[in-house]
Amino acid sequence: MEAIWIQGGNQLAGNIAIYGAKNSALKLMAAALLTDQPCRLDNVPDIRDVRLMVQILEGMGVQVRREGESLLIEAKELGTEVPPEPVREMRAGIQVMGPVVARKGRIRIFQPGGCSLGPRPIDFHLRGLEAMGARVREEHGFIVVEAERLRGTDIYLDFPSVGATENLMMAAVLAEGTTVIHNAAREPEIGDAEKFLNQCGARVSGAGTGVIRVEGVTSLQGTSYQVMPDRIEAATFLIAAAAAGADLTLRPAPVVHLEAVLAKLSQIGVDWESPDPMTLRVRSQGALAEGYRPVHVRALPYPGFPTDVQPQITALLTLARGTSIVTDEVHAARFGYAGELRRMGAQIWVEGRTAVIKGCSHLTGARVTAPDLRGGAALIVAALAAEGESLIEGVVHLDRGYARLEERLRQVGARICRLEV
Repeated sequence: MEAIWIQGGNQLAGNIAIYGAKNSALKLMAAALLTDQPCRLDNVPDIRDVRLMVQILEGMGVQVRREGESLLIEAKELGTEVPPEPVREMRAGIQVMGPVVARKGRIRIFQPGGCSLGPRPIDFHLRGLEAMGARVREEHGFIVVEAERLRGTDIYLDFPSVGATENLMMAAVLAEGTTVIHNAAREPEIGDAEKFLNQCGARVSGAGTGVIRVEGVTSLQGTSYQVMPDRIEAATFLIAAAAAGADLTLRPAPVVHLEAVLAKLSQIGVDWESPDPMTLRVRSQGALAEGYRPVHVRALPYPGFPTDVQPQITALLTLARGTSIVTDEVHAARFGYAGELRRMGAQIWVEGRTAVIKGCSHLTGARVTAPDLRGGAALIVAALAAEGESLIEGVVHLDRGYARLEERLRQVGARICRLEV
């Protein structure tokens, strides 16, 4: 089993390149199934989740080839049986459902897995497809969705689910008539999907608002498209720099999509600047030296503070001077990492969706385990700021969303390496 070793207390300096967005690349790979013509996706991160999605696509007969930072996808042959193993490991596998049903009229897929973040039912996906005329049934742990051709309709989401918004938007592209999705999620990655689909010949509008309108077409063409930079990765490195101390520049960092994170960091007392719309620079002597202020953080759907950054900022707040409160309104059980932070000396108490954090004088290195992707990122942030050595196990979770993590941190001065334990 692999683990990441970190010697804390070393300040960071230099530049880190921000890779393509995981949460966009996975959905665009699914969207490429809507056409039988070749699609090229550039700036695709080489992470575990992308490799799992490649397994899903290849398991359905799709040709996928990686060329450097690009993926070439050709879904000329497209089956309707989804290989179950990668779907067990990655929730995003469910995103192939809408495109495959829209194009082939049927799909059989295993109930999705992924990080344990509390109940995340796919009811919104299924109810939306049923509203478009699909028939849904469950059999032996699999979901079967069938439809001769989907029909456009009005769909109302009880919660602005990102996955359901994207899945239904993609399904509607080849549906007959017009589909309107109300209370749609507004995350920037949905806008990336809209641009890709329209470049392929779709007629989608409204991404970034609460109402998305899709006028169905009969077919799509192939295209080349560059995945947007990863705002969550940028936020993770930004918070790590604030915790450990750094003069660190991040580029390309989508500053406009990080407004909620940057506003909260300013309240904490982090010194950052943005010389241009795709660059962030953070200068800090470290959490202890700066005397960061406590804050209240409430994770919400976009444009609120992102739930995927909640664990990282909580790790930073363990070193603030005072008591902070962090609430997550998106995922019911996203504080699984709190017990691991306590091993490092953090004073943090969790009840339901809320954590109370009393800043401590310092963290100490410890042997801890990443419970999920972003919880693992929180432990990286803490370990970089802690006194002494830390060993972070469960790095398979980190590999799901961060490419070459230890190598990139080592290049800017962190004492970090991967080893077998």
